[in-house]
Amino acid sequence: MTQQFAERATDVAPTGARNAQLPDLVRILEDQQRQKLDVIAPASALRLREGNVHVEGVESLITEDGVTEVDGIYRPTAVADEGIADKLRIPLAYLRRMRTGNVPLLDENVNAWLRQEPERRFMLRAFRGEGGPGRPAEGVARALLSDSYKLMDNFDLLLAALDGVKQSGHPTRVTGCDLTDRRMYVRVESEAVAVQARELLRGYRSPFDGRSGDELPMISAGFVITNSEVGSGAYSITPRAVIQVCRNGLTMNKDVMRAVHLGGKQEEGVISWSGQTQRKTLELITSKTTDAVRTFLSREYVEAKLSEMEDAAGKRLAEPTKTIEHVTKTLSIGAEAKDMILAHFVQGGQMTAGGVMQAVTSTAQTLTDADQAAALEALAVPALTAAAAHG
Repeated sequence: MTQQFAERATDVAPTGARNAQLPDLVRILEDQQRQKLDVIAPASALRLREGNVHVEGVESLITEDGVTEVDGIYRPTAVADEGIADKLRIPLAYLRRMRTGNVPLLDENVNAWLRQEPERRFMLRAFRGEGGPGRPAEGVARALLSDSYKLMDNFDLLLAALDGVKQSGHPTRVTGCDLTDRRMYVRVESEAVAVQARELLRGYRSPFDGRSGDELPMISAGFVITNSEVGSGAYSITPRAVIQVCRNGLTMNKDVMRAVHLGGKQEEGVISWSGQTQRKTLELITSKTTDAVRTFLSREYVEAKLSEMEDAAGKRLAEPTKTIEHVTKTLSIGAEAKDMILAHFVQGGQMTAGGVMQAVTSTAQTLTDADQAAALEALAVPALTAAAAHG
């Protein structure tokens, strides 16, 4: 697997990874933990200047580790811009147009709406940056959220989830990790549960190395752990089958287990997640993960899902190009991805609805944007259904 890492700047924690190994993800999350700043602030303390979020007048937090300064300048990510647009009811397309073409107008618009409700409170999630003599700290604004957003951080949840896997006693391995500005993805696969899928893989060839599904007709059980720290989705555990011959993944979204980020109103100032609240939440995550392992990493579960797919997968396509056109339009898959799916379908050599499903998942593997890859992989089973119905 290739590994890609991204950083905002030399003084800000690294923010991204694609197809990373677990130790690499843990290192990045540890770096992020040290630089996180989460604060509840009124609108009156927030201003946009030159497109950056300025925080002014929020009380610093004094702890045994020192003083946490909140006031400073924070450069918004695309996710933060989405939060600003949502909370202030500014059309996102218009905000993006101002961001790229007229930043003074962006400042004027955002600040005018902030002045409308000066006592309204928000949660700002940020990474602290370094300041200097006579200049404020400059960091990254990760998200602007509701003041009732419940913090569930990637690092803590990952450790709790891995503890749940360990407590299950089931042999597994982490096969890959992604981290974006929006989400964390951790793919877990069973080393013990693999079932034959001869009908599903009949005539299929891996588009990556040409190996035959007839020679290796096996599917492994697994799941993917997902979390967002910035309001882009709940903590979830989604079952995922892995085609061994090509490493294509099939996520079963209808069976997902979720824990949402909803809580009560919080006091203004820097947020410190209390030990009791944290402990209860993490105990729940550990328990949910143990349950997920027992449910999703069973031969019975995988065989049942395989049985649901096989009849549709065997449907031969009279006009594959038209079917793929129909499927991608139905599922709102863009033109570039559609062309890639068609190419993978031809390389796979399986002229069936199952071949369309395989082409969607193999295309997902090649995408460098982890969020786009996960979204496309999640469409594989719906693509199978749509292709079989179209014929």
